[in-house]
Amino acid sequence: MNLVVAGVTKEYPDGLSVSQLIDAENVETPMYVSVSLNDEFVESDELSTTILHDNDVVEFLYFMGGGR
Repeated sequence: MNLVVAGVTKEYPDGLSVSQLIDAENVETPMYVSVSLNDEFVESDELSTTILHDNDVVEFLYFMGGGR
């Protein structure tokens, strides 16, 4: 299946979960990443049970602290 990950179309095997995609993409500090799937946030406790489908759009979002 094809997925759009961070704006890039990539091919992955069918039946992949969001947590498996996080591993496959070598996401830095996965415990601090939020995932957007087709413009909807995936709850952290649903990452391993949310199965991806052909042409899904996935974004990894990192929240940074700091500033004045």
